[in-house]
Amino acid sequence: MDFESNYSLIENTSESAAWSSKLPQGLDLEVSHHPITMRHIANLIIAMERLKGGEGVTMGTEFKDKDLLNFLLESAVEEHIVLELESAPSARRRAAGFSSTSQYECSVTDSENKCWVLMNEAMELHAMMLQGGSSYHKVHLNLSSYVTPVPIETEARPVALGIKGSNLYLSCSKSGGRPTLHLEEVADKEQLKSISQQSDMVRFLFYRRNTGVDISTLESARFRNWFISTDMQQDYTKPVDMCQKAAPNRLTTFTIQRHN
Repeated sequence: MDFESNYSLIENTSESAAWSSKLPQGLDLEVSHHPITMRHIANLIIAMERLKGGEGVTMGTEFKDKDLLNFLLESAVEEHIVLELESAPSARRRAAGFSSTSQYECSVTDSENKCWVLMNEAMELHAMMLQGGSSYHKVHLNLSSYVTPVPIETEARPVALGIKGSNLYLSCSKSGGRPTLHLEEVADKEQLKSISQQSDMVRFLFYRRNTGVDISTLESARFRNWFISTDMQQDYTKPVDMCQKAAPNRLTTFTIQRHN
C-alpha cells in the first residue's frame, strides 16, 4: 500500500498549535513523504485512540511490538480454538463401534408358540411345538446387549445370540445371493466384546426392536430390512432363517423369555 502525502511537516502555524493542544506532552504529529507500512498504520490507530482518551494503550511515543501482535491476532486465536472443539464430535462418530455391556440367558418362541431347537447334524435351528417331557430340546441362548457412543438406532438395541454351553453364535451373511442365517463357531469370544462398525464381525449382531410386551423382532445389523424368521407351519425341512418383513408364510415376531 504505497502513496505519497502532499502535506509537509506542520510547525509554527496556527494549525500546528491547534493540534498540539490536543496531543499529550511529548507527542508531535507528523505526516511524512515515506510510504506507509502496516506498522505505521497500527501506530496511527493507536495514536488516534490516545487522542480519544482510550484506556489500556501503552504510553510512550511508539506502539510496542508485543502490543501490536496482541492487537492483530487476538480474535484469530479465539476462532481457531472454537473450530478445534467443533471437530471433536465428528472424530467420535468415525470411531464409534459396538461395545458389549451385559449378558443373560433366554429362550425364544415365535408368535405360533414354536420353540427353537438345535439340529446338530445339519447345524441349523428349527422351530417346533414341544409337548410336556420334550421341552428339554428347547435351545437356551446367551443374549449379549451392546451400546454405541453415538446411538445408530434410537428404538432398537444391538444384541448377539450364542447357544448356551457352546461356542456357536447366530450370524447373518450372504449365501446363494441372499442374506441367510448361520450358526458359526467363535473360538475367541473376546472378539465379540467390542466390534467396529466396519468390521466383518457385524454379521453376529442383530437389532432387537420391541413391538409389544415381550414381543420383539431381530433385524440383521449387516443387512438392514432382513429379519430372523420361522416358517408359519411346523415344517421340519425349513430352518430358522432370514427374510424380509413382508415375506409370505414367515413369522418375524418372537417372545424372548429371560431365565435369570
